[in-house]
Amino acid sequence: MTKNNLKKSLLLFAVFFKIGLFTFGGGYAMIPVIEREIADKKHWIKNEEILDIFAISESTPGPIAINSATFVGYRVAGVLGSACATLGVVLPSFTIIFIISFFLEKFKSFKAVEYAFNGIKAGVIALILRALYTMAKKCPKNIISVIIACVVFLLSVVFDINLFLIIILAAFSGLIYHLICLKLLKKRGNKNDLS
Repeated sequence: MTKNNLKKSLLLFAVFFKIGLFTFGGGYAMIPVIEREIADKKHWIKNEEILDIFAISESTPGPIAINSATFVGYRVAGVLGSACATLGVVLPSFTIIFIISFFLEKFKSFKAVEYAFNGIKAGVIALILRALYTMAKKCPKNIISVIIACVVFLLSVVFDINLFLIIILAAFSGLIYHLICLKLLKKRGNKNDLS
């Protein structure tokens, strides 16, 4: 392990600790903050790659924020970076929940606490909508992507189908579309060779 690698790992811990400490509302609310910190400020990941990271993080078991931290940590500083980034993003939530568990029953009766939680919920909705907007801007713009997105929305919201199954179906649809496109390109290439 090099000194530079240790320094990067400690920086990963600090950045993801800050993300975990100041972001409420779970993984989806963290997406814009993670993007700003790792792509825009630190340039650890290219902006074009960020959507792929979130797609992989969402489709693997576990929370999206933790999976993203683990993936980015590994890309930046290997296994140690992965461990530090993951610990950094988890530690604030764990500590806060642990402390709150001792006092929650006493505080639930206070109206101010109830109002504060209502405000936090409204803010979380705004952060999730911002993440949706950011990811939609970076998503490929073609008719198949739009159809897949609409079908996934309908299957998850209207028909309440298992999300794991939906992710598998979406991945399979994208793969089939890609293979069909490759086949069509090969046919066009062969025709060009003949002419």
